[in-house]
Amino acid sequence: MGKRDELIAKYADDLKNKCKVTPDMALLTKVTIGCGPAIYNADAATVAAGQPAELETVKNNFLVKKLGLKDGPELSAAINSVIEVYGKSERNKYRAVVYYLLVKHFGKEKVYA
Repeated sequence: MGKRDELIAKYADDLKNKCKVTPDMALLTKVTIGCGPAIYNADAATVAAGQPAELETVKNNFLVKKLGLKDGPELSAAINSVIEVYGKSERNKYRAVVYYLLVKHFGKEKVYA
């Protein structure tokens, strides 16, 4: 099992145990691959939910550019909702898990088809 497979298993575990979501493993794998080399960098692999600039980056680079959504207050609301599901007190919010939850929230699975 390679490093990426180990990370995907860790993300699936977070989805099951912390978010109470049964992951679609094929989609989780595609979202993880879409994160690119960021998943191997300790700082880039997580989302700093307490930093407004980080949440703006998630909104602009992922929701608007990758998923093709129009910018608006509902994007920030969705990010906050996903952070709530993950658990505000959860220190390590993995980027791939946050992105996966956002894809599911907006029903944008086709982006990864």
